[in-house]
Amino acid sequence: MLTSQLDHATRTETSAQLESGGGQIVELPGESDWREARDAIAGAVQVDIRFGKFNDGRGFTLAAHLRERAGYKGHLRAVGALIPDQAQFLKRVGFDAVSPDRTDLAADWARAEARFSVVYQPAVRGPLAVPAKRIESGADLAVLNARYGEADALDILRDAVTRTWRGRIALLSSFGAEAAVSLHLLSRIAPATPVLFLDTGRLFAQTEQYQRELTQKLGLTNIRILKPQASDVAREDVDGKLWSRDSDACCAMRKVRPLDGVIGDYDALITGRKRFHGGERMKLPAVERVNGTMRVNPLARWSAEEVQAYFRRYDLPRHPLTDMGYASIGCWTCTAPAHSDDVRSGRWAGQDKSECGIHRPLPVAAE
Repeated sequence: MLTSQLDHATRTETSAQLESGGGQIVELPGESDWREARDAIAGAVQVDIRFGKFNDGRGFTLAAHLRERAGYKGHLRAVGALIPDQAQFLKRVGFDAVSPDRTDLAADWARAEARFSVVYQPAVRGPLAVPAKRIESGADLAVLNARYGEADALDILRDAVTRTWRGRIALLSSFGAEAAVSLHLLSRIAPATPVLFLDTGRLFAQTEQYQRELTQKLGLTNIRILKPQASDVAREDVDGKLWSRDSDACCAMRKVRPLDGVIGDYDALITGRKRFHGGERMKLPAVERVNGTMRVNPLARWSAEEVQAYFRRYDLPRHPLTDMGYASIGCWTCTAPAHSDDVRSGRWAGQDKSECGIHRPLPVAAE
């Protein structure tokens, strides 16, 4: 289903072998170590990488490593729990085909592929593959985290926006309780940098008001509002209560997939996450890789006190709901005032859930 970008001779040979039943086909779990997999796929004409869950991105990392590090040039197919909005990632890391568990989304797959233009290219012929571009430009996790280790948030942002990912970076903002800090920092460097705002259709009216107010006050000139597909909402949330039955599915439809639809336009995203938020964020690095895209977290080391001091220093407007005890603000359906010192205790209260999914899977450490 995905267009192969292998050279013609290799593609023809592979197709002939597959069609005649010749050649070895190897299936690997997405969580496989590429170094161990390298020996298992020696001589294989096709490698299938199985995705157990749509939001487990380890299969993307494995594919990129097999192409770029192991030098695998055969047919690479993604199989399992996949969704159409992942087409862009599959192409970027080197997949030639996809065989999803769901068989009723052929039209959605076709549309997803049609709107994505950057595809995998083998090294030597044509443009460098996207992972190779990142490595060549110095955008390696170990290098970047060493560079940003103790750097000031403003310096990290300036380097990320004007040097490392110039023209290929955006800030991801919820326009929530602490969002003004990241947005203000960005406005001091490059206010025309794209800002991605996920309008889930379930936001508080106060958040929508705050987004307009901050945008104007800070002089931000490139707000990109992302919304869920109307057809997805009509099909998957008929009664508008999907959030109460399956909050993960609701987040996937209203946040994860809309972001996936545009994330291929950028090599890196800036976030406002911080370690003091707790949970999965306690070990947050300055830079991480999620599904092939770098995430820059310039405020990772900031404390709650530093955040509040910044608000006071620059007289930044506060989200209207913070005075009512809301310390972290998302959709009105799944957000309540914080009920402890944990700033995110009001998110999905009563559920074993603390993240919406746009920052998952957690990155694989740099090698």
